[in-house]
Amino acid sequence: MYKLLIRPILFLFDPEKVHHFTFSFLKSSFKIPFVKGIVKSMYTVNHVSLERELFGLKFKNPVGLGAGFDKNAVLINELENFGFGFIEIGTVTPRAQEGNPKKRLFRLKADKGIINRMGFNNAGVEEISKRLKELKTNVIIGGNIGKMTSSSSDQYTQDYLECFNELHPNVDYFVLNVSCPNVGSMAKLQDKDYLVELITAVQNANSKFELQRPILLKIAPDLNDVQLQEIIDLVAETRIDGVIASNTSTNREGLKVSNERLEEIGNGGLSGQPVKDRSTKTIKFLADKSNKAFPIIGIGGIHSSKDALEKIEAGADLVQVYTGFIYEGPGLVKKINKALIR
Repeated sequence: MYKLLIRPILFLFDPEKVHHFTFSFLKSSFKIPFVKGIVKSMYTVNHVSLERELFGLKFKNPVGLGAGFDKNAVLINELENFGFGFIEIGTVTPRAQEGNPKKRLFRLKADKGIINRMGFNNAGVEEISKRLKELKTNVIIGGNIGKMTSSSSDQYTQDYLECFNELHPNVDYFVLNVSCPNVGSMAKLQDKDYLVELITAVQNANSKFELQRPILLKIAPDLNDVQLQEIIDLVAETRIDGVIASNTSTNREGLKVSNERLEEIGNGGLSGQPVKDRSTKTIKFLADKSNKAFPIIGIGGIHSSKDALEKIEAGADLVQVYTGFIYEGPGLVKKINKALIR
């Protein structure tokens, strides 16, 4: 029904406007009696074989919603009813920011992809933390954090620390987003020496809390083998809790969309089916070359249960969907979980 009826209508309109409309619709719909129960019964799959225990957290199933969908933690409880085992919010920055100028979100329908240059638009850590504090939920929540677009390189670490300390009581794990192509200069965040410094600073802040949170690093799908080996070495050196592979891509190779359309769209991070193989290859390299020394969350181009199983077979412990959720609809999570049970 979603792909035959709902998606064609939604895809007639601007993707960012559709996103906001969908959020308003879901928020209103779930206030109607019985809607929550109906949705939950339609999409949620519970089975002991789906449970995963990773970095001290127990996930009811291994399928999560990637960061960027519910940036500001406004729809956590509603989205949980679609069967997600965990939901990642953000990217969150120390203060609210508008992000990049619109239009900044583009569908590549023939490729089942999306290009975005949102630029970490969010309500800011104080507002988001307040929202989470008032939230009553059973779903695991990840906090994806980043720097302000306007911050100079000497302020990056402080930006991450500010978000980390503020969100710490209200999320279950953290993700250091150091690989988004849409927030100005990221050169420093790709430097291994700086990453050691950043991770160490966040770990030191973590150690001051009675309950310590797992910390993960989110990497790009465009890294070569030498750079991926550096990531493995970095994880071994810092003992960070895990890696999310992968973020959006700046690579435009092999797309069906015309070069003229790509030039019209301009820069931004590519997600969806076009990055599927690159993401899976990244996961496999990290898992094989490290001898599966650390947990990996796989994301990138998961549009079917087969895509999810490929990520897991390559070495991912958990998976996340984002663009696939938009293209394939809410039934995707159920299909993946049922395939995992089989």
